[in-house]
Amino acid sequence: MKLLIVAPKWPENSLWGQIYFRFPYLALTILAALTGKEWKISIIDENVDAIDFSDLPDLVAISIMTPLAKRGYEIADAFRGKGVSVVLGGIHPTMMNDEAKTHADSVVIGEAEETWPLVLSDFKRGNLQHFYKSANFCSLDKLAVPKRNLLNRKGYFFTNTVQTTRGCPFDCEFCSVTSFYGRTYRVRPVENVISEIGQMEKGFLFFVDDNIVGKPSYAKELFRALIPLKIKWFSQASLSVVKDRELLNLAQKSGCKGLFIGFESLSQENLRAMGKSTNRVSEYKDAIRILHDHGIGIQGSFIFGADHDDSSVFPDVIRFIEKTHIEAVLFSVLTPFPGTRIYKTLQRENRIIDTNWEKYDMNHVVFRPKKMTPEELQEGFNWAYRRLYGHRSILTRLFPFNRNSLFYGVQNYGFRQAWKKTLKNMS
Repeated sequence: MKLLIVAPKWPENSLWGQIYFRFPYLALTILAALTGKEWKISIIDENVDAIDFSDLPDLVAISIMTPLAKRGYEIADAFRGKGVSVVLGGIHPTMMNDEAKTHADSVVIGEAEETWPLVLSDFKRGNLQHFYKSANFCSLDKLAVPKRNLLNRKGYFFTNTVQTTRGCPFDCEFCSVTSFYGRTYRVRPVENVISEIGQMEKGFLFFVDDNIVGKPSYAKELFRALIPLKIKWFSQASLSVVKDRELLNLAQKSGCKGLFIGFESLSQENLRAMGKSTNRVSEYKDAIRILHDHGIGIQGSFIFGADHDDSSVFPDVIRFIEKTHIEAVLFSVLTPFPGTRIYKTLQRENRIIDTNWEKYDMNHVVFRPKKMTPEELQEGFNWAYRRLYGHRSILTRLFPFNRNSLFYGVQNYGFRQAWKKTLKNMS
């Protein structure tokens, strides 16, 4: 039997639809690994390859994030119109399962490890259920090794993505991670991680964990095991990494060349309201310096539109980024993703002004901020990106040049080109 696993394409007016240094969604290759040998499996990432709707599989599985919901539903409707059964899963169908069911034969809620084999078994027996939901969060002790051989590798900047943990110990009001994984933080046996890395191609490695240092004792064990491999890796981490010098030293020795850090705001009041009060604005500059002193580059994250933000936030953040030489930054408009606490709050306050899921890409304003108009927030966000990825700012942030400058220089150039295309498509 033929199974097609699909990731929908990002909208043209979204930054994520223009970025060329993309990497594959791990969920697709893990789902393939959970599928039995009696299935012929194909993976289509629409950002890389077009879907051939004339080549009909027996079953289609579509993984959907909120900004991809509209396109995901279009794909589902097209296949169902041709008599093909469709299963939807991912964060958006989990949070909006009744909505998703109107476009699917079945919806998988939450993680797929326990439910996917049952979905396939029921499908073969002609007894596909409307909804599937695991009774428990899955253990990572025997996590399936992704089937990377099914990917079109030419479409990605790199394919070496690995997961060592799931969840995050924090509970930020804007984040879907806790909504999807619950207040859990699960770790994978280090020997399994090392074994998987040994099966991969040489090159940079990206750990897709939401917070690789969420459990310091585990992170130290992992980093010690990575040292003999002599690899270079990137991941996401909380600023708490700088408070444990043993942990930070091990990260450096194990080959850490960059971390995605969620600074989110320069306002302590905003951070407190977001549920991220573990961040201390007064400690940001020292934390950045410490990471740089350890040869670790930073891709920062800042969110615009929180309740204490006014129009001064945009130049303030830009000045801070340039002064501290943060190598690369992703800006986000505060976005009320379904299932998050901020979604419930803004919905209760009647501040959500747009429910077009395509605009829930963190690049578009879909709510009324308190101290700005929606137009001011959108214009300020656009201005901040133009300024950040202008030549002058790039040179300011990457100077003085070091070993990481080449990588981040390429990344900055990629963001610059992607944002120029995005602005053109937004106009």
